[in-house]
Amino acid sequence: MAISQVAAYAHLSEVDVDSLGRELDAIRANIEDSLGSKDAAYIRRTIKFQRALDVVARLVIGRSRTRTGWLLGTTALAVAKSIENMEIGHNVGHGQWDWMNDPEIHSSTWEWDMPGLSSQWRYSHNYTHHMYTNVIGMDDDMGFGVMRITRDERWQPAHLVQPLRNILLAAIFEWGIALHGLHSAHERATDDIQKSVASKALKAKVARQVSKDYLVFPALSGRRWRRTLAANASANLIRNLWAYVVIFCGHFPDGAEKFDQDVVNNESKPEWYLRQMLGTANFDAGRVLAFLSGNLCYQIEHHLFPDLPSNRLSQIAHEVRALCDKYDLPYTTGPLPRQYLLTLRTIHKLALPDRFLTATSDDAPETASERKFSASTAAISAGVAPLVRRLGLRTALQRRQPRRTREWLRGRWMKAGSV
Repeated sequence: MAISQVAAYAHLSEVDVDSLGRELDAIRANIEDSLGSKDAAYIRRTIKFQRALDVVARLVIGRSRTRTGWLLGTTALAVAKSIENMEIGHNVGHGQWDWMNDPEIHSSTWEWDMPGLSSQWRYSHNYTHHMYTNVIGMDDDMGFGVMRITRDERWQPAHLVQPLRNILLAAIFEWGIALHGLHSAHERATDDIQKSVASKALKAKVARQVSKDYLVFPALSGRRWRRTLAANASANLIRNLWAYVVIFCGHFPDGAEKFDQDVVNNESKPEWYLRQMLGTANFDAGRVLAFLSGNLCYQIEHHLFPDLPSNRLSQIAHEVRALCDKYDLPYTTGPLPRQYLLTLRTIHKLALPDRFLTATSDDAPETASERKFSASTAAISAGVAPLVRRLGLRTALQRRQPRRTREWLRGRWMKAGSV
C-alpha cells in the first residue's frame, strides 16, 4: 500500500538518485554561500512590520466605536498573528536565521505567540516530522493522531466522525500543536519526573498566553473589555484556520505520497531528498500569499532545505522544478482551493470502511505504491491499450504518471502482450 521502494516508485536508478542528491546539495551550497545582509534585513524588517501591525490593530480595536473599525482591527490582528506564527515563529524555530548569531532571532530563544512551547514543538516538528516525513507509524503529523489520511491505517468505527474532528482541529489548531508537542515530550521522557517537568512547562506557557489574550488586553480596555475579548478570540480563530489550511495543503492533497517504514532503513541523503520531493506538495501563490503563509506554499522546497531562510524558497523553487523536469519526477502543486478540496476529499473518503472505496489500495489518489506497476496491472492495461489508442484517449494510470513511468509501462505492456 505505502511506498516501500522510493527509487523504484520514481523509476530512478541508483546513479540517478545519487546525481539528484549532488545537484540538490549544490543548490543548498549556493544559497548558503550567498546569505548576507539583505537576508538579515528581511527578517528584521518582517519582525518590525509584524509588531507594528499588532500594535496598530489593537489600537483600532480599542479606540474605534464602529463595527467596521472592529472588523478592520480584528482582521489586522489576525494577519499579524499569522505572520508571527508562520513567517517568523515557524521559520525562526527551524533555525533558518541561526547563521546571523543574533540571540534575539535564534531557534533556541524565540518563543512564539501560541500556547505551545517552541522547545517541545521543535523536536516533534523539526526532527520527527521532517526526518520521517509521511513514513507510516513514524511521522506523528500524519493525521495528527485524530484522522485517517491513508489506507495503510486500519479503519475503525471512530473514523466515521473524522470530518467533524477535522472541523474541530481547524478551529483549535494552536491547541492541537501544543498537545502534539507535549505528547512528543512525554514519549521522549525516561521517567515520570521528566514527564511532569514537560507538563508543568506547557501549563506555564498556556497560563501566560491565556492571560495575555483573554485577561490582560481586555482589562486594559476598561468598559470595552468585551469588544477586545471578542477581537482576540476571533483573531486567534482566523489564525488557526489559516495555519491549518496551509499545513494540510502541504501534506495531504493528492500526490503527497506515504511511505513504509522500510524506506528509512539505511536511507542515504539523496534517498531522503527524493522522499521529501514525493511526500510533500506546494500550492500556487503570489508574493503576498506566500508571505502570509510563511512561504510554506513552497512546502517541497522547505522540506528539502528546512533550515534555509524562507525568503529564498521562491528562488529555490525554480531550480527544484527544473530538476523534477530533468529527472521526470512529479512536482505536485496547484491552486490553493484545489489542493484543499483534494485534502477534504481524502479526509471524508477515508472516514468510510475500505469496502466502500473503489480504487485499489496501491493506486488511489491519496495512497499509492510501486506495486501498481506490477505485471498484472501491466497485463490488464495491455488488454485495453489498443481500444484506448483507437479512441484517442489515455488511461488514468498514464495520466497520473510522468513520461519516464509511461515509457517503462509501455515496455511492460508489450512484454505482457507477447506472453
